[in-house]
Amino acid sequence: MPTKPNLLFICSDQQRTDTIGAYGNDWIETPALNGLSSKSFVFENAYVTQPVCSPARSTMMTGLYPHSAGVVRNSQPGRLMSNLFPEVKTIAEMVSDDYVCAKYGKWHLGDDLNPQHGFTEWVSTEDAHDNNHPNWVDPKDKYKKSNYFDYLVAQGHEPEGDHDGHKSHTQAQRGYFPMEDTMAMFLSRHTVDFVRDRGEDGKPWLMYLNMFEPHPPYNGPLNDKYDPYSLDMGPLFLKKPAENTPAFSRVRSDFHMNEAEESNPSDAEGYWRDLRANYFGNVTVLDRGIAPILDELEETGQADHTIVVFTSDHGDSLGDRGMLMKRSFYEEVAKVPLIVHVPWLSQEEIRVDGSISHTDLVPTLLDLLGQEVPDHLQGASRKDVLEGDAELTDDVFMQWHGGAATISLGDAVFDRLSEIPWRSMVSGDRWKLNLSPDDICELYDLNNDPLELTNLYNDPAHADRVAEMTGRLKEWQVRVGDDLDLG
Repeated sequence: MPTKPNLLFICSDQQRTDTIGAYGNDWIETPALNGLSSKSFVFENAYVTQPVCSPARSTMMTGLYPHSAGVVRNSQPGRLMSNLFPEVKTIAEMVSDDYVCAKYGKWHLGDDLNPQHGFTEWVSTEDAHDNNHPNWVDPKDKYKKSNYFDYLVAQGHEPEGDHDGHKSHTQAQRGYFPMEDTMAMFLSRHTVDFVRDRGEDGKPWLMYLNMFEPHPPYNGPLNDKYDPYSLDMGPLFLKKPAENTPAFSRVRSDFHMNEAEESNPSDAEGYWRDLRANYFGNVTVLDRGIAPILDELEETGQADHTIVVFTSDHGDSLGDRGMLMKRSFYEEVAKVPLIVHVPWLSQEEIRVDGSISHTDLVPTLLDLLGQEVPDHLQGASRKDVLEGDAELTDDVFMQWHGGAATISLGDAVFDRLSEIPWRSMVSGDRWKLNLSPDDICELYDLNNDPLELTNLYNDPAHADRVAEMTGRLKEWQVRVGDDLDLG
């Protein structure tokens, strides 16, 4: 083990596990991620702490559950629920002072524009997450622009967004930019420069690289890369949730299925196929941005002492169960890729069974870096698993705190349902329990029903399991200070 290893942490946005060769996709073009996984630990079942961007990202930075980090909904500047608590430390504030700590790309935890929380190297990309949610906190930063904004203007892209006089390039607009102007390639060039500079100065470093792709608007420079009618849509495609599943899921499914019908009355399925093909195109865009960075590690002689992590903040339904985007505990959304390359532990692909939580990332990485692991972290180091001395057998827990204020579909019923909180656990023996105080609860046997099609919550044969798992979930709530009353 090197004395002062480096860390390159790459987080994509809204990426499903079935988008990479390591997770069974044998046709998508992702050579960089395939190459990385071929010499890495590939976790079979990695779960986010909350299936929505900001809360999930807060965990990856802090090792805390969203409610403890202070981020329980997507970024809404000036609101406590969307910005990290001031006293909460990120991993950049936990490593020794000799580390150069960088955050490039999406922050999505409040103020995206200014270096903070221990990160001194900062490349900003989102002065406005979209036209309704500008990413400044201090009023003096209202007209401050991101590094990406300045680059795009220099390339001749005039901003189409306008929020109270603040100009920005909207997500929809960015979907039409050429490959070289995508966020993936912009961040790739900056990260290559950072890696090259660290190779020259020899300082240990930590980089959190937060890419945007393949996040909606499901549009990009490789829209024609994959034929939508040759894609295997899978067994869940447009299969509406059963009546004994949460109303929240059924209302969402109805909304998005109707949306497709209205958008393409003559071929609603084609609407979904086009969307999914475009999404996979943006996964390849992402991969092309990652490739030069991994190459630079090799060329500068830093690959053998740099930990590389690849994961995502959540997945995307993409038409599965007739739903779109995130905000559910189903596997296609809450389970994400997790690839961890530790060069001094292995140079071949090693599959890791069991379930792991994103809360375990920060303590594990600190342990691998030879740094002290603080006692306040709510996850656990899994270094012993990587070293082959233990297995993943623990329960994994997830949260949903509601969020109609940020995800309204213009439907009063949906808005009410979306505010209902949930908690979920995946047991060590691979059963999933989803509990809510005001909607239909769920129990799935992931061993025999991996598609989560048969809700066993009210099956008398599983009453003891429901009671036992509910008890463990409530014990976890006490341990982490989660005060939701589940009844």
